[in-house]
Amino acid sequence: MRTRKQTRAEESAETASSPTPSAPAVVSITKVEGPTITPSSPKSDAQPAARSKLPAPVQFPLVAVLSLALSQLGYSLTWAYTKGALAGHARLLSTWSDVGVVVGARLFELALGWFGNYDGYDITALNLLSSGPLLYLLYAFYETPASALLLTLAIETSATYVPFRLLRPLSTAHADPARAPNAEIVADRPIALLTALLAGAVYSVTLFFAYATYLPSYLVVHFAGLPSVASAHEASYVGLLPVTLVLGSAARSFVFAPADEAARAQRFDPAAASLRDTVRWNFWGWSAQAKVVIRRTALLMLASGVGTFVQTRMTVDGVETPGAAAWASVWVLAAAVTGLGLAAVGSG
Repeated sequence: MRTRKQTRAEESAETASSPTPSAPAVVSITKVEGPTITPSSPKSDAQPAARSKLPAPVQFPLVAVLSLALSQLGYSLTWAYTKGALAGHARLLSTWSDVGVVVGARLFELALGWFGNYDGYDITALNLLSSGPLLYLLYAFYETPASALLLTLAIETSATYVPFRLLRPLSTAHADPARAPNAEIVADRPIALLTALLAGAVYSVTLFFAYATYLPSYLVVHFAGLPSVASAHEASYVGLLPVTLVLGSAARSFVFAPADEAARAQRFDPAAASLRDTVRWNFWGWSAQAKVVIRRTALLMLASGVGTFVQTRMTVDGVETPGAAAWASVWVLAAAVTGLGLAAVGSG
């Protein structure tokens, strides 16, 4: 028989053996943080512009036709302000061979840009550097109104840029400079400004050197009907800067900025290379950046020389072949020295 004392003892033992409920945990919030979001640049997801879906064999003929048509349309609409203002010193293209030479030079320039895989900015810079010297000649020595020359330049550059822009996307260096392999140069505005000033100074010094040495005698002897050569004797570095800065900036844009071609450089393996590859490397074993500058400088010299010579010889009345060659040599030399200067800057 259980007593009251035993029952109380058993209840006390059960109470002692049962687990004690733990106190509720207290959570202290010291800082509220939102979800971590990694910002993405809108340009990082941008896809490169699609190339034209037209068949490849018809693309360049279409570019040529569009360029010639736009040029003729522009001159037709502005005849009184362009060709009419230049008529006093213009040479008439009296034969089909003359027309063929002028049109052929234009097609040659377009072909250099198209088959060299250059975009609208590149070909526009080439066009400016091949047609600019003639326009400066007409302004400095033939007293042609600046408004007519600027309008002519606008027509020429537009007729060159628009067909390329329609049928070929811009390169990375022009469409998105921040993603170009040489973005530290292309996207840096102080460097762009300084290199443009360097190229403009080179063009200015080269032209001043030509004025001080051989060019005036060629202007007198081989430019029949030239009103005056006073501009050659009165030229100064500062006076030439407005023209040479424009030409120098175009040269800088073509030679220096679009070096994304350098990203496709190939390494040379002497153990696996053939004799042909070894010989080619010994003669062309420059760095990728140097190859781009050399190739573009050579192309700039060719386009400037051919374009300036043909336009000066065939479109200005009284200009003889030696005179056109002397005038073109100035701009070929300026392009060469500019390329060397920009190559030195790029290598540093």
